[in-house]
Amino acid sequence: MQSRSKPFEDLSNFITNAAGALKGVGDEVKAMTRSQAEKFIADMDLVSRDEHEVLKARLDKALAEIEALKAAKPATAKRSAQKKPAAKKSAAKKTPSTK
Repeated sequence: MQSRSKPFEDLSNFITNAAGALKGVGDEVKAMTRSQAEKFIADMDLVSRDEHEVLKARLDKALAEIEALKAAKPATAKRSAQKKPAAKKSAAKKTPSTK
């Protein structure tokens, strides 16, 4: 059986250790980035999903009421126009001009 030469074994160990160290550094950078992103989002004062859903439901209800009022408005306007007597136009008084 052949044994590995010392320089190749050292190089292999170095590369293995370097890969492990790089993975550790990458994990640390990822954790710091995530922490900074969470802090940034917390500072933005965003609404939660629950608050968004409640406000959306209220808006949908208000829009439905507006549409119902718009649909009822033309019928009400026609009835009120029929009930109102026609406005009398007053003739402007003309004064005789003197020449």
